Amino acid sequence: MRHLKAGRKLGRNASHRLALMRNLARALFEHERITTTVEKAKALRPFVEKLITFGKKGSLHARRLALARLPDKTIVKKLFDEIAPRYHDRAGGYTRIIKRTGFRLGDAGRTAFIELLKEGETRVRARTPAPIPAPTPTRPPPEPEATSQENATAREQTPATS
Repeated sequence: MRHLKAGRKLGRNASHRLALMRNLARALFEHERITTTVEKAKALRPFVEKLITFGKKGSLHARRLALARLPDKTIVKKLFDEIAPRYHDRAGGYTRIIKRTGFRLGDAGRTAFIELLKEGETRVRARTPAPIPAPTPTRPPPEPEATSQENATAREQTPATS
């Protein structure tokens, strides 16, 4: 049973998974948008967002922690100098995953874009507003029923036709 076993294995052992995350993160920071499988994109998101949080802190300790997770000095420099300052007033959610309709050739895997948000960009979902229901015709209030005594007097007043 996999109780309390968080994270995706992606069919790889631990060292291969770490190398995959480093390579995908490096490509994402370099190009700011990459195409990968949906599962890899979902696994990459927390890895990248933690690195951006280190970049927002900007301290020497944070830089060393980022270098330990992503050992590429040029990419870490870009992360700390260009990418992280974009999100100085944002509390997380630095990436976006957009699922593609196309499938990968070879194994027909579902693919997605993962991209870094632009500066000042907010998450907006294009939702269509709910349709307004058509107004139902209003009925006039029912007339109060006449009492039996009023009915009797009404019958007496009307002439009977035969």
